[in-house]
Amino acid sequence: MSNQPLPSPTQDFSAWYNDIVYRADLCDQSPVRGCIIIKPYGYEIWEGIKGALDMRFKATGHVNAYFPLFIPMSYLQREAQHVEGFSPELAIVTIGGGETLAEPLVVRPTSETIIGESFAKWIQSYRDLPLLMNQWANVVRWEMRTRPFLRTAEFLWQEGHTAHATHDEAEEETLQMLDVYADVAVNVAAIPVIKGLKAESEKFAGALRTYSIEAMMGDKKALQSGTSHNLGQNFAKAFNIQYLDRSNQLQHCWTTSWGLSTRMVGAVIMAHGDEKGLRLPPKLAPHQVVIVPIYKTDDEKSGVMAAVESIKKQLVSGNIRVWVDRREDLSPGFKYNDWEMRGVPVRLEVGPKDVANNVVMAARRDMGKEGKRSLPQENLAASVSALLDEIQANLLAQATAFRDANIFDVKTYDELKQVVEAGGFARGWYAGDSSDDKRIKNDTQATHRCFPLEQPGGGGECLLTGKQAEKLALFAKAY
Repeated sequence: MSNQPLPSPTQDFSAWYNDIVYRADLCDQSPVRGCIIIKPYGYEIWEGIKGALDMRFKATGHVNAYFPLFIPMSYLQREAQHVEGFSPELAIVTIGGGETLAEPLVVRPTSETIIGESFAKWIQSYRDLPLLMNQWANVVRWEMRTRPFLRTAEFLWQEGHTAHATHDEAEEETLQMLDVYADVAVNVAAIPVIKGLKAESEKFAGALRTYSIEAMMGDKKALQSGTSHNLGQNFAKAFNIQYLDRSNQLQHCWTTSWGLSTRMVGAVIMAHGDEKGLRLPPKLAPHQVVIVPIYKTDDEKSGVMAAVESIKKQLVSGNIRVWVDRREDLSPGFKYNDWEMRGVPVRLEVGPKDVANNVVMAARRDMGKEGKRSLPQENLAASVSALLDEIQANLLAQATAFRDANIFDVKTYDELKQVVEAGGFARGWYAGDSSDDKRIKNDTQATHRCFPLEQPGGGGECLLTGKQAEKLALFAKAY
């Protein structure tokens, strides 16, 4: 770990982020441009997100499967909008085993097409519906500008794919999975999100409609953190996914897809991190507690380490993830800074006086010096569990207050420009089309994030066109 301080997140957020992902030991650079190596500490954060999602997927009736990494080019070409939307990002294999392939293979950018081919074989009748599947996989999108976790040529994600008998059932599924994403973002990652409907200019290639969860990062930019798509019958018609209904009539299915990726790790960093490094929500932290033993002599070490082992055993029995920092020849101060960089929610300091008094000194990562307190070793697991709950709630409250303070209602295009220039989300009545979205993006670099699902009702004058508008829209610069 470098002794140099991090760049200031308020002065250079990009440099701060790029530095922190390496200094906190989340990832390392790869020999392949645009890819990263996710190190164990970073991968454990992803595993926390993955576990929270997987539990919810299974609770809603979904099962996991796995589909091939390579997809025949002809599959993508069957859905015109889909291949057009992904064309610039495709990685294509043309040689295998030293020979030119009869048909080029696309390295999976997403799996609607190959799963659609399988669904067409597996679905025969209404009795086979709904078909609810998810896969955990890697995908490749040949990005020109990359940033660790946020945008990489290869990334990890889950992609859900389902088939239904009716439009309404598919729409219900699409919104249900959006709710699952929001639940994990808010209650696990402690990131407040806005659920919304994407504009036509921003929807998934080939979808009927796309929904997303939008989060505000520490630099007031937006991050699309998860998407859920009602694909209508577009892919069902392209891949002949049909079923016999109760009247023995052949019908096309209605399908959905939805995905959330390792981008959420980046969201956790950017929503909660500060000038000292990461601040991890306890529900995602690989180590919820780090114990730092403090001693000067061998006699002190013997007594302190015996107490530390007892404390660790008590915490582990309380289902708390604990790490003991046993590193020699490093000062306690160095260790404090190191674990603050890594965002561990609670640090317990145990020295000879603490052992004598049967206490520990606890420091909260979400707070400054006022977050330090002495805790009795008796019933420590219960005390620390309560502390972790407080930290989880506090991180969500802080992120929510920051977001809400930086959403501004605008009535005119000039006001929107001012908000975007200063930083934050601009919210206003909007009746523009895709060409209007493009104009705003060209003028301000802000994109139409979504029409929030929570709307006040009524209507107003469009901030850009002056036409009567029925929905509020969000605009912001985004990752």
